[in-house]
Amino acid sequence: MKVALFIPCYVDQFYPNAAIATLELLEKFGCEVSYPKNQTCCGQPMANSGFEHLTGGCDRNFVDNFRGFDYIVAPSGSCVLHIKDHLHDERFPEEAAKIRATTYELITFLTDVLKVENIKASFPHKVGVHQSCHGLRGLKLAQMSELNAPAFSKPVHLLNMVDDIELIDLGRV
Repeated sequence: MKVALFIPCYVDQFYPNAAIATLELLEKFGCEVSYPKNQTCCGQPMANSGFEHLTGGCDRNFVDNFRGFDYIVAPSGSCVLHIKDHLHDERFPEEAAKIRATTYELITFLTDVLKVENIKASFPHKVGVHQSCHGLRGLKLAQMSELNAPAFSKPVHLLNMVDDIELIDLGRV
């Protein structure tokens, strides 16, 4: 399976260790990972600022860099949701549609595509999990907090596979 690693611009600039850890985790689970070197911003900051009409260059660059892969994986719920909901390319509409369908946030890729059942790791620390709005509402990584429905959380499901970890609830602040 050919997996392209999409590293959003803010992860690249502020959290490069998260990008490296994502690569290592995907390789640990047997993925053949490539990093398209000409990737840039997905266009979300422009779109969120009211300039979605100016994101065409970002869309075209994304399609040019990520077409031809089986899956595209990123450690960012908001950027993945932007690609899934807003990526278009008038030159290659079918390829843009395929990219929208095969782009995954890391957690969803691990749980829904790779169907990870065991993480051989230990982390003897307390960990609080922040469920992001894009992850909850857009990508359905966990049950939305305001709904009265059966609880689920894909991130917590994976973290529960890690030995010695203590998950704690985050208090409301």
